[in-house]
Amino acid sequence: MYYPMGLYSLTYNWTYILVIIGAILSMAASAHVNSTFKKYSQVRSMTGITGAEAAARILRKNTITDVSVQHIPGELTDHYNPAKKTVNLSDSVYGSGSVAAIGVAAHECGHVMQHATGYLPLSIRAALVPAANFGSKLGLPICILGMFLGSMGQTFITIGIWLFSLGVAFQIVTLPVEFDASRRALLQLESDGILSSEELQCTKKVLSAAALTYVAAAAASILQLLRLILLFGGNRRRD
Repeated sequence: MYYPMGLYSLTYNWTYILVIIGAILSMAASAHVNSTFKKYSQVRSMTGITGAEAAARILRKNTITDVSVQHIPGELTDHYNPAKKTVNLSDSVYGSGSVAAIGVAAHECGHVMQHATGYLPLSIRAALVPAANFGSKLGLPICILGMFLGSMGQTFITIGIWLFSLGVAFQIVTLPVEFDASRRALLQLESDGILSSEELQCTKKVLSAAALTYVAAAAASILQLLRLILLFGGNRRRD
């Protein structure tokens, strides 16, 4: 019968290896960024300024006056909130004078500059957020539901795969956004004399490690999509 075989394939199918590969990539990238940030958190900047002070300085230099720098709890929870116009810096960044902290703070300011200049990939990512959240949560359940429906089953499966693809698209669009924010950050840190050339090399390693987490997330989501296509994409009901 079709349904038992379909359920069997969900449980025992070899495509689980794609999920495992994605998980390994994500864990390796996370471990790398944590160890790199910890290493360069021990290297203090010669200027002695903190992450918060560096962020404020970059914003002033770019005549951005409607964005504030705020302290939030956690570690590496740093982000820019365009709705509230705040650069939110974590415990390990806000008051730290390390080259790692300054680099992360500058990176978030990179997102502010993207927003201020209407950077296209950032606009696309923002537009994708609602659909991507919806698709990531419901794509797989809709595919599974399609296995139990009659003539509409394949239609539901196709819809589920396309919905999940929106989440994948979000992860892919995130890549140029993050790389460009880091590029802007390094340019600002150099042009403003916030970090020396030697310190910039350390900061670049931190930002590169952080970028790898987004690459790993995109790879994991693509592997998940490939798994859905292999499991459901070619399904046709058999009597």
